[in-house]
Amino acid sequence: MTAVPDTEASAVTASNARRVALIVAIAFFMQLLDSTIISTSLPQMGQSFGVPAVAMSIGITAYMLTMAVFVPLSGWLADRFGARNIFLLAIVLFTLASLACGFSQNLTQFVAARVVQGLGSALMTPVGRILVLRNASKSELLNATALITWPALFAPVVGPVLGGFITTYLSWHWNFFINIPLGLVGLALVARFIPGDRAADPKPLDWPGFFLTSLGLALLLYGLERIAHPEDGALPAVLLVAAGIVIGWLAVRHLRRAPHPLLDLSAFRVQTFAISTLAAGTIFRVAINATPFLLPLLFQVGFGLSPVDAGLMILAYFLGNLGMKTVTTPTLRRFGFRTVMVVNGLIASASIMACAAISPETPQALVVMLMLIAGLTRSMQFTALNTLAFADIDAAQRNSAATLSSMLQQISMLFGVAVAAAILNLSQIVRGRPALDLVDFRIAFLVIGAIGLVAALRFLVLPPGAGAEVSGHMTRT
Repeated sequence: MTAVPDTEASAVTASNARRVALIVAIAFFMQLLDSTIISTSLPQMGQSFGVPAVAMSIGITAYMLTMAVFVPLSGWLADRFGARNIFLLAIVLFTLASLACGFSQNLTQFVAARVVQGLGSALMTPVGRILVLRNASKSELLNATALITWPALFAPVVGPVLGGFITTYLSWHWNFFINIPLGLVGLALVARFIPGDRAADPKPLDWPGFFLTSLGLALLLYGLERIAHPEDGALPAVLLVAAGIVIGWLAVRHLRRAPHPLLDLSAFRVQTFAISTLAAGTIFRVAINATPFLLPLLFQVGFGLSPVDAGLMILAYFLGNLGMKTVTTPTLRRFGFRTVMVVNGLIASASIMACAAISPETPQALVVMLMLIAGLTRSMQFTALNTLAFADIDAAQRNSAATLSSMLQQISMLFGVAVAAAILNLSQIVRGRPALDLVDFRIAFLVIGAIGLVAALRFLVLPPGAGAEVSGHMTRT
């Protein structure tokens, strides 16, 4: 039998890693497109169901809370039944639930379908990352991570525009039916190209760990979501967040002592994982997740632009996100994670703070340029954070690390919106004004940018060669 040359075997491995990452990215795109497209059709859906548009927010809340409950279970399910099988199940659930959403005749049916859709989404994200980690060598991890990051950058560009077009010229039902062909393509590709696997000796399910982790995460996320929409006052949101933190502490205490914990917290002992997910990474994600929330409000409320004109400004921001993808990998290979995350983080934070200096009188070309810079640096930082997180994670820690990373990203996403909303509301209250003004947005951008600056400087604790095996930086001459 003829041996396969090392270079040829390496090329086959690299090709397989890219193929798996691209297939996972298609599923991620379907999931994220659904999340961004639904907001444009809530008024029409409310009219169709005979309920106020504000009542439709329960569909978003039910989806989010279902995700929070079942995300902690995803790693154990991948071990017990195989990551490929669970990923297939996630796509099936998400696709069938999308079909049910489109055929819903009332709010009750819609919420039930969204719960199932949330279950599919909860399994899809962490298990998709597990598949990528298992099929990519460290030298291919950077390229693979860049591929699965693009849906998070591209879906927000096309989602609102596509959703508005579909709702206007077809009907809101097609915002969900569009997931059917995407889901079928994803199923076929996963079944054909992704190899099956499962743990040789799966652990028993840690029921107390599952209960405490899921309940704590659900309360925390729901509380953070309520902070951004304080219709009933701040007290319920504060109580929910406090309860989530207390139960989360109990969950951590249990996971450290359990003989077979649902989540292996030893991943946090790996410096690159801890910095990029729990410490500086989470703080920086709060800053850059607050920006897409603040910008539309700034342009519509602060500048008085129409939704269409505001959307064109936001488009420049997200196009900047996409434009950076071609240079992210060579930049990280040239300069390494530590340098890129510090320097790029400082530029990204400065661009957020610069948003406080623009006004309706600022030349449009300058505003567009600022949006592009903010988008470019956001994209670079996201890819660097997502790649470095798994640079030094060993095989035994992959499942728990992927699950923990997904949980912390959900928290940072909602926390970013909650912090931005709280700053706006507090500024308005202190000034004693009945409505938001441009000065409130300036304060918010300055505070959010300052948070990013602090987080960017925290990356200095990383050694110069952090993640070198992944970036290839230290091997260059």
